[in-house]
Formats: sequence, C-alpha cells, structure tokens
Amino acid sequence: MSSFFTLPWTQKKRKRNDSESTPVRKKIATAVDEISKVSQSKPQRSTRDDSISGSDTDSGDALRKGDQAEGEETSDSEDVEAETAADRRLKLAERYLENIKGEIEQEVGFDAAEIDRDLIAERLKEDVAEGKGRLYRHIASSFDLDNASRALFRADTLSTTGIATFLPYAYTVSKDITLIKWELPAPMNTSIAPSDANGGPVKPASNPPPRRPKKLAFVRGTKAEAGNIGYLGHVDQILTVAASQDGKYVATGGRDRRIVVWDASNLSPLKVFTQHRDSVYGLVFRRGTNQLYSCAKDRTIKIWSLNELAYVDTLFGHQDEVVDIAALALERCLSVGARDRTARLWKVVEESQLIFNGGGGEKKKDKLSLGGTKGFREGSMDRVAMIDEQTFVTGSDNGSLSLWTTQRKKPLSSISLAHGLENPIAPEDFSAETNSQQSTVPQPQPRWITALAAVPYSDLVVSGSWDGYLRIWKVSEDKKKLEATGVLPTPSSVVNDLSIFERGERGMDGLCIVAALGKETRLGRWIKVKGRNGAAVYEISLAR
Repeated sequence: MSSFFTLPWTQKKRKRNDSESTPVRKKIATAVDEISKVSQSKPQRSTRDDSISGSDTDSGDALRKGDQAEGEETSDSEDVEAETAADRRLKLAERYLENIKGEIEQEVGFDAAEIDRDLIAERLKEDVAEGKGRLYRHIASSFDLDNASRALFRADTLSTTGIATFLPYAYTVSKDITLIKWELPAPMNTSIAPSDANGGPVKPASNPPPRRPKKLAFVRGTKAEAGNIGYLGHVDQILTVAASQDGKYVATGGRDRRIVVWDASNLSPLKVFTQHRDSVYGLVFRRGTNQLYSCAKDRTIKIWSLNELAYVDTLFGHQDEVVDIAALALERCLSVGARDRTARLWKVVEESQLIFNGGGGEKKKDKLSLGGTKGFREGSMDRVAMIDEQTFVTGSDNGSLSLWTTQRKKPLSSISLAHGLENPIAPEDFSAETNSQQSTVPQPQPRWITALAAVPYSDLVVSGSWDGYLRIWKVSEDKKKLEATGVLPTPSSVVNDLSIFERGERGMDGLCIVAALGKETRLGRWIKVKGRNGAAVYEISLAR
C-alpha cells in the first residue's frame, strides 16, 4: 500500500497544470495589447507625404498594424514614447518662459525681446527658491513707512482676539462670540506713479484720507446653546480665526473647544469639529491648500481636511498648552508650547518632529542698557511666525524676539526687550504707607510679544505689543540676526493678532497690514489698557 512516505520522489513533485499558466499568459497578452494601443494612440510626427494624400496615411496605418500583429519589436514604440515625453517637457518649458516674458512685458512696458535675459533668469531663480521654500526676497527696506496710511474700524464688540485676510476681505473675531466679515478698500496709491510734462514724478499735495473697511456680514454665537451638541456655532469666546487661500472657507476656534468651519461668502456654518478636549488657541491653513492645522490647550495639534470636512490626525509631544501655530507650503507645521519653552517643527509625512529649546534671556547678574535694570529670563514662548521652510521667528513673555533655523537647536540671535518695559510704578501707587520707599517698588516688567507675523519667503517681520507701535524688522543679509527697520503707530491698545498681505504682483502695489486691537490680551485679562477695541489697517506704498 503506497503512501506519501513510500512514493518515489519523482512522483512527489507537483506538476503545474495548464490551467494555472493560463492567467499568466493572459496577463502577458493583455500587456502587449495595451502597449500596442498606447503606441497607436500616440501622435506621430507629420511628414510632407501626409499632407499630400490621405490614402498614404491609411495604408501606413494598416501596414503598422499588420507589422505589430506579426510580432514586431516594441523598442521602436518605446523610443517614440520617450521622444514624445521629452517633447512634452520641452513644450511646457517653452510655454513657461513665454508666460514669464508676458508678465515682464506688462511690468516693464515694452517688448520682451528687448529685455535683458537677466530679468527672466531672476524670475526663474525666484520661482525655484519659492518651490524649495527658501527666503529669496529682500523687501523690508523698499517700503515707505513714514507715509503709511492708517484707518481704524470697529463694531460694538469686546476685545478683538484674531484677524485673518483674503484679499479684499478681512475677518475678525472677538471675546463676545462674534465673527465679522469686512471689505478692505483698495489703496489710493498704485505702482504706476503720475508724471509731469518732463516725465518726472509728481508728488501729491497731501496724502488722501484713508477709507474705512465696510462691514459685510455679522455672526454672533450664544452661551445659551452650550448644552446643544447639534448647534452650528460657538458658545464661548472665539480666540482665533483663519481664512483659506481659495476664499471658500473661514475657520474659527475658541474656549468652547469647538472649531467651526464657515462658508466665506455669507458666513453660514458648514461643520463643527469637537475633537479637541480644551480651548482652541490657534488655526492656520497650509499654503495653497485646504488642509487646516489647529493647536489647543490640551497640548495637541490636529490636522483637518476641509475639502472633505473631516478629521485627519493628531500630533502629540508638547508638555504644556500649545498657544500658536504657523505653516507654509510644505506638509509641516510649527508650534510653540508656552511654558515648556519649546518650538516644534512637525514633519507630517515623515511622522517626526524637531524640537528647538528656548528658555534664554539675560542672566540676573547681567545689566541691561535700559535704566540699569536686571535681565529677565524667558518663561513662556507665546508667538511664532515662519519666514521660510528653514527659518522662523518666536516671541516670548520676556519681550525677546528670537531668530531660528532648522539646522540649530538654539536661536541664531535674540533681541531683548523688543517693545521695551512698562512704565514704572510710583511708590504711592504701590503701597499705602505714608513714607513708602522706591526700593520696595518692584522693577518694571517687559512688554511681552502679543502678535507676530511675517511675509512668506521674504525678510520682513512685524511684531506687536501694547507700547503703541507696530515694529518692523528685517532679516540681515547673512540671515543670522534681526534688524530694526521702522515703526507704525497704533492706538494705546493691545495688539492681539496681525495679518499681512501684498498688493499687486509680488508687492508692486504696496503692503497691507491689518492688526487686531483690544483693551485686554487675547487669552486673559492680565493686562488692561485704556485703549479701544477694534482693528486697524495700514497701507504702505513702495519708496519712490
């Protein structure tokens, strides 16, 4: 009786059936058919004979089909495909150059054939630098800050906590659960300056009065709906707002742990996300997409896709509340963690993070130039703005501005007391004693950085506090430090948020800065100044 153990080894070997090899043969035949179809569908180069007679092309097509059916080598069709792909790339490059020439014609005003090739080469270098996420524009010194116009606008609301812009609209949120859409007026000055009979520039007699933005839509939430899960709106203070670059969505977040997505056209609610477990402090859109990043008091960062109105992922790592977040074109974001004194660069695709440690400042034994006061250590990192994909700026509660690069874990340079110290307290205001001494009065405290923004891929940075000025900074040529450029006066209010955008092609029509103002700070009531609630818009033209 034969069994598996007694059979010869030749009979144990499994034989492949013809039915098993049939699918493989079918796949090979199918692949060959697809290659032949693709080669037939590819446009062939036209010859003079094609234009003479159509019968020749028909017979040629029949011959080619017959040759392929007879098993002709497929290397010729692959060469045609390769040549066609190369031709396509060449055509795209030529079309790209033609577009650049057309843009330069409009800017300069004469035929592109007469333009020096350096202009086109410079534009190509700028596009490549922006694609790689590098700083390539040095524009901070090209604006006329002394003649900037300012227009204040407000509604009957409490302190404005956030502001976002999408030309020509601005969106403001405040502590009384309001979201307002404004239309920003076009600037009076343009990139084309008037000229006299001799061709020289004409200086206007006086700057025209600034026009105030127009209120278009108004939405207010209510605390009465706090227990209603299906309520499409906010039920507590709104702390942050962001607008998408395509102008379709506006997102807001607040103390009610909600993120509400609105239709930007009429401010109708589309979706409410409740995945955060504490107050939402920051929102930012990835540049050129509808991917949204949010940070909150629950120490997490969440990613959302507004195209599908869906939650994507959660990022963990901060040891304290995450108070601000920034992002540019790459799929990564940058956040600051308040009292954990770290900035973290989150690489979403690689699922990794880079940690940058703060906590710097002057040592107590060191003396500062301001009145001989002692230095202040950094206690909280509150604000962040990305200059490019490798360089960013942070602001802290000790009033310091720090310039960072992703190649180092420590800042390249820091500016201490960027917005100065608070006014000293008089002895009689500090103590009820009749003979109070100045030695018992605490030293003045620094004004911390309450707002920070930058023009992407340029050297211009703007910071705000409650000293009555917006301060303009520029990155040095060697990209190792920040330099003061100028100031813009503000009302005696706290600058809670900033938004910057350029007018015209690459800022040819100037720069617009919109600031959110309030009597109180964004996240609390630690500071209360005698100012006004609302916002201010600054129009800055190019220097003549």
